Amino acid sequence: MLPASPESGSLNKAYPGTPWPLGSSITDRGVNFSIAAPDASHIELVLFADPNHTKPQNVFELNASNRSGDYWHIEIEGIKEGCCYCYRISNAGEEQRNHCYSEKLLIDPCARAISGWDVFQRKAATGNSSNEGSCLKGVVCERDKFDFKSHPRPKHPWSKTVIYELHVSSFTHCSLEDIQRNEKGKIKGLIRKIPYLKELGITTIELMPIHAFDQTDSPAGNCNYWGYSPISWFAPHQEYITSKDPLKGRQEIRNFVAACHDEGIEVIVDVVYNHTTEGNEEGPIISWKGCGESLYYYKNKDNQFLDVSGCGNSIAANRPLVRKLILESMRCWACELGVDGFRFDLGIALSRGEKLEPLDNPPLFEEIEADPELSDLKLVSEPWDCGGLYKLKDFPSKKIGAWNGQFRDNVRRFWKGDQNTTWNIKESINSNNFDPKDDEKSHKPLINFITSHDGFTLNDLVTFNSKHNLANGENNRDGDNHNNSWNHGIEGPSTDKNLQALRKRQQKNLLATLLLNPGVPMILMGDEVSRSQGGNNNSWCQNSPLSWMIWSKDKCDLELRLFVTKMLKIRKTIPEIFSPSTPHTEIESNTQKLSHGFSIQWHGVNLQKPDWSDWSHTISYSLHKESDDIAHMWMGLNAYNQNMKFELPKTNSGWEIIVNTAKRTKSKTKVEPMNWDETFIELKNRSLVLALSKEYSSKFD
Repeated sequence: MLPASPESGSLNKAYPGTPWPLGSSITDRGVNFSIAAPDASHIELVLFADPNHTKPQNVFELNASNRSGDYWHIEIEGIKEGCCYCYRISNAGEEQRNHCYSEKLLIDPCARAISGWDVFQRKAATGNSSNEGSCLKGVVCERDKFDFKSHPRPKHPWSKTVIYELHVSSFTHCSLEDIQRNEKGKIKGLIRKIPYLKELGITTIELMPIHAFDQTDSPAGNCNYWGYSPISWFAPHQEYITSKDPLKGRQEIRNFVAACHDEGIEVIVDVVYNHTTEGNEEGPIISWKGCGESLYYYKNKDNQFLDVSGCGNSIAANRPLVRKLILESMRCWACELGVDGFRFDLGIALSRGEKLEPLDNPPLFEEIEADPELSDLKLVSEPWDCGGLYKLKDFPSKKIGAWNGQFRDNVRRFWKGDQNTTWNIKESINSNNFDPKDDEKSHKPLINFITSHDGFTLNDLVTFNSKHNLANGENNRDGDNHNNSWNHGIEGPSTDKNLQALRKRQQKNLLATLLLNPGVPMILMGDEVSRSQGGNNNSWCQNSPLSWMIWSKDKCDLELRLFVTKMLKIRKTIPEIFSPSTPHTEIESNTQKLSHGFSIQWHGVNLQKPDWSDWSHTISYSLHKESDDIAHMWMGLNAYNQNMKFELPKTNSGWEIIVNTAKRTKSKTKVEPMNWDETFIELKNRSLVLALSKEYSSKFD
């Protein structure tokens, strides 16, 4: 059916179109539309005059001339950028729910912008009735490339990378006078905070999901605030854009990325390719399901959705057409919008094949690594999924790094004072160096962290023994029960000065262990100022002060922020000691020679006598240029509840104390070494000390 256009009074002429590019693309005479729907028996392209119109303006039927293999396509003359459109698809392969699906208007999975949010109703996308009056629409967009000539990628090597994870809305919601009201909670407002991150010492921002997601995918009374409920892999999230015009969103993303590049900061985007907002067989039909649920999702022989995401479905990421869509999404964000990398949510799930069997060489990862347009990106993944698959150092990719959950757990347990922790923290400290035989550009790093969006903040980690998630409305059932946290004697905040000092010291211990050791560190938004979520370790639905960054000086721990700034300055000033690209080799004999880097020697309170027993709570180590006794760096960690005296190794130039977590940080602009001539040093209970030989400490002059 080709009804007349109300605007022109004449028919829009239709042509067969082409299968490439996917999605909607502007041509000389109109717009070409292409969608993958291998099981479709009938497709209609539905055009709307306005994002919130409830009745179509034009409907075009596609026939055999509009099909090339698995792709359906059509070119419509006389329409242009800004056109709102949907598909109605009948799938021959979905007999059980075919009528239900054919009644639904669907978003193009490749739509680069989405409209219709004012009329959208998630409930209307379920059941057998039509959602014509309450559907989302794709929007025809430009596909301009990002201007890398004017705003080149910073391309920080992994060895110099420091990641800061943040939520767009939370980071700018409570900002003071530097952000205009209409920019708070928006991508545009983040531009105002770039100087703050640069001063802190951050090289790379990791944004929690900014793909369009369904905020109503949540229990009644809540909102899906974090965004791990994708409704599109291409379109920016509408709530993060200042303009109501969906066409403006892409340019606001570009402007933010350009501003970051101009200040030498990279942008990594958290992407959710492992599941979608459509849930299981009871969930809504919004996009992928209607295009072919048996193509995009894993299902069992009873037609039920398989789920290792914990969200009702699992994307069949290693099927050819699905791989094509994921790679096209990555190219959209990397080449058109300019982002510098991706963090794959539950990324190990993307390594599963049919029947959810783990694959040793997942085709998706191989194609990502072989794609020249994605070759210079930073790629990171969660190495676990909700089906029990966990691969860290054996993550099945040559390039994709992994979040190091083992580092998090080992460091937390050590400073908490658990038994049987010294060997584990030793392994965590010394297992993050790059292999010197590898080219760093091809190396896949381990991303070390103490906290992330998922779990306690750093403040809450030392303030609460148990989660306090009642505000989420699930009777405290949600959230992890195994946090390796410790309240140090009192649950929650306290006015006790000694307890406050101990908790502050523990925060410094955790941060110093993260930032002054090899590996690529990641800091959670607000940890540098001791932000608390009141013990909530799963704030996914909290658009409230529980989730918001704190900016008011009377609420921020400014001394802790100075401490973090100092740690990152030390790391940057002496990369040969703290960089993961410098090997720390355990020498097995005095005749063994080093090609480069340092040898590492492990100690306890006495030299050469590390205590690996279950009840030990102290460890120290030193770095040496050769296998001799002359040390250049020494670090001591005392997790005992009493002061301990540590023996220091020999150094030719003398020791200077660079970091002592039991002392107050005085200056943010200058590292102030303290001369130390004695052969022993006493570490306060639960504290960390870093000493450098004067050969290296002089670099801070």
